[in-house]
Order: sequence, then C-alpha cells, then structure tokens
Amino acid sequence: MTEQLRRFDASFVGLTILDISGRPVRGIPEGGNVEFIDEIRLNPAGTAAGALMNGAKLGLKCRAVACVGQDEKGDFITDYYGRLSDKSEGIICCEHMQRVSEKQTSATILPIRPNGERPALHQRGASDKLFIKEADFPAVCDAKVLHHGGTGLLEDMDLSGQSAKLLAYAKEKGVITTLDLIAPNDKTLDLLKPLLPNVDYFMPSMEEALQISKQETPEEACKFFMDLGARACILKWGANGSFVKTADDEFRMPAFRVDVKDTTGCGDAYCGGFVAGICKGMNVKEACQLGTATSGLVATGLGSDAGVVNYEATQRFVETAEILP
Repeated sequence: MTEQLRRFDASFVGLTILDISGRPVRGIPEGGNVEFIDEIRLNPAGTAAGALMNGAKLGLKCRAVACVGQDEKGDFITDYYGRLSDKSEGIICCEHMQRVSEKQTSATILPIRPNGERPALHQRGASDKLFIKEADFPAVCDAKVLHHGGTGLLEDMDLSGQSAKLLAYAKEKGVITTLDLIAPNDKTLDLLKPLLPNVDYFMPSMEEALQISKQETPEEACKFFMDLGARACILKWGANGSFVKTADDEFRMPAFRVDVKDTTGCGDAYCGGFVAGICKGMNVKEACQLGTATSGLVATGLGSDAGVVNYEATQRFVETAEILP
C-alpha cells in the first residue's frame, strides 16, 4: 500500500464518548436548589474523538473507528461528525463506527471550575465493546497515520490483545502509529508492553508517564518507554508545553499563552494537531508546535474542539501568539 494510494490521511481508533460540560461551576447547590452558570455544551470527546475532530478541522481526511450505543448519545456523536464534515475543510468517514445495543454510549459530566479545571463523572459504556476484526485491518490502516487512543478504557481491545495485532499490522504496512492512553492504574504497564514495539510516537501526559514508569524525570520516563520499544515519546505537559524525545533529539516545546476557560480535551487536541502536522509533511518539532497551538486554542472555549477553526487560523495563532517561558 503506497502513500499515494492511501484513502485517508489518518484513522482515529478508540475511546469516543459524549461530554456534557458546564462552566463556571463553583459548587453543587445544596438540596434541590439551582445555581445559574454561563454555558453548557454537548460534544464528542475522548482520546480518539478529541484528536479526530481537531484533525478534521485542520483539514485532514479522517476515518473514525469507534463504538457507540444504539441510543440518543450515539446518534448525537455520528450526527455531529456529519455536521463537522459539512463545514470543515477535512472530512470524517463513519463507515467503521460500530453501534451496540448492550451498552450505552460512554459519557462524561464535566462541571468546569472557574480556573478551567475539569473534574469528571464518567460512565463507562460502548467504548469497552469496540472490537476491530482482522478482516477490517486493511481498511482501518488505509491511512498515512493510525492514532490509537484510549488504552485503559477499551476493554475488549485491551484484554484480547487485538490492539497489539492492529498496531503490528499497521507497522507492517508502513503506517505511522501514534498511541495515547487514559486512566492509568497498576495494570496499565502490562497493557502497554505488547503495544509499544509498534508505536512510532507514544503520547501520554507527563503525569501519566511518570506514574506508569515510576521514574522521576521526563528524560528517565522517555528512556523507560523507548527501552520497551516506542520509537519516540511526546509527553504532554500542560502549561509547560510538552517534552519530546526521539532517537536523535530531545527538547521541550513551550506552550502558548491563552486565556484558559476549559482544559477538557487539550491533550487529545495536541494529538490531533500533531497527527495533522505529520500528515502535512512537517518534521517532529513543527508537528509538536502545531499540536501545542491546537491544544492552546481548545483551552480558550468549552469542549474538546473549541477554539479551533481551521488550519490557516491555527497557523496564524502560531505566528502571533505569545510563547510561555
């Protein structure tokens, strides 16, 4: 499968949920009382969906590979993807969106604090039922990049070893692979070990990387994961930007100064921006800068794709925004 014949720029595989966000929330009213807030929004989210939507806004031709329920939340997500495709320079193909009746669509309630922090109330659901059969590997991997997002909350893919098989197939076919995870615990490292040898860019948060590796510094954490097979590590670091280590380089990419309203999905947006950069032929530093800009813009509004308009507007932001120290 040559790059010229690939149907899609990127396939985004994994955790897809519905977020119900409200801001600013200073506390839950006592009893049955009411407190008024400024904004409530529904939008698709998750380590696959958040990256997917921002990739599409940045002009990518995307394939969504996820599982949602046969419910109103699943309908909302698929309809939202269609509307986004209609008004975006990119597209979102839903041919490989799975629907199940035995589980509701995964969902999260997010009461966003005035400082942008977002405690979460999450209902696990249909994302745990996502299962990609080997017969579907060729279509799913018909892309320049495969972003696998959600290890830890993809029960059927995680426990069956199917994610490892998919990533191995992707690398065999020359696809660039990126990997993100969520909600790490004491079992997460065992899930990662069979995946990392077929991952080009491992993209956890700094907090997740240090927790899983039990290392004390970004350099040590990156070395830990690269010793397990990852070809490069990009550790998302909030206001510090990101720390990046490849086989022949190591650097911190600083963040941009923004007026933070909601940090929901900023890490997922970084992944979407980075994937877009790689698909557009950027080098790693340039792609990380685009990921940083995408993440920063998302923080300026409510929801996982807020603030991002298109590739041109994001590039203007890169050229004009203040860089944090």
